[in-house]
Amino acid sequence: MLKNKTALITGASRGIGRAIALLYAEQGCNIAFTYINEENEANKLVEELQTIGVQVLCLQSDAANFDAAHQVVKEVVDTFGQLDILVCNAGITRDTLLMRMSEQQWDDVLNVNLKSVFNYCHAASTQMMRQRSGSIIAMSSIVGIAGNAGQINYAASKAGIIGLVKSLSKEIGSRNVRVNAIAPGYILTDMTLALPESAREEVVKMIPMHRCGEAKEVAKVALFLASDLSSYVSGQVIGVNGAMG
Repeated sequence: MLKNKTALITGASRGIGRAIALLYAEQGCNIAFTYINEENEANKLVEELQTIGVQVLCLQSDAANFDAAHQVVKEVVDTFGQLDILVCNAGITRDTLLMRMSEQQWDDVLNVNLKSVFNYCHAASTQMMRQRSGSIIAMSSIVGIAGNAGQINYAASKAGIIGLVKSLSKEIGSRNVRVNAIAPGYILTDMTLALPESAREEVVKMIPMHRCGEAKEVAKVALFLASDLSSYVSGQVIGVNGAMG
C-alpha cells in the first residue's frame, strides 16, 4: 500500500511510533524516524526495519526544537528525494493536579507534544506542497477531546493538535496535502503499563469493549490515513478508543 513512499515518524523508538514504523515498512515504505533518548531501542528498530528490506534513516533529534525539525526534514529529503508521509508522534506526560503543576511541567509537555507538531508541519508542508501530494498525521488523544483530571497540560497539548490539524488541512488542501489526527484511548504502551495494575483495571471498566487497545491497532489507522484509501479524508480526528468517546 505504501510502496516507493517515504515516511518520517517522530518519537518512533517505542510504543505507537514503533508500531507505525514497522507496519509502514511491511507495506513497502522507506522509513525515517527520530528519537531523543532511547538509543538502544532505536538501534533495535533500525535492525528490524532493515530486515524487512526497506531503506532506513534514524536521527537523534529533539522534536521540540524548531531548527532541529527543519534539519531533520532536509536530511530526509536529501536522502530519499521525497517526503510523502509525516507522522507527528513524539509526546511526553508530566501528570499532576493543576494546583501542584509547575510552570516547567506545563512548558515541557506543551513544547514536546504541541510545538513539535508545529515544528514538523512547518518544515514538511513546504516540501509536500511542492510535490503536490502528502499526508500529515498527528497523534492527539481522547484526553484532548474529553479532558482528564491530573492531565491538564497533556489535555491542552492534545486539544491544540486537533485545532492545528483542522486549520492546516484548510490551508494546504488545495495542494493535495491531507492533514488528519488520530485520538487514541487507553493503549498498552510503556506509558500506560507504568500505571498500577489496580488503576489499569479501573480504566478497563470504563471502556465499552472491556480492554485496552494495542499499538498495532493505532498503527492500522495510521496506515489508512497514509495510504490512498483515505484520498478524500482530511481535517478529521479519528478515535481509536474502544467506544470510549
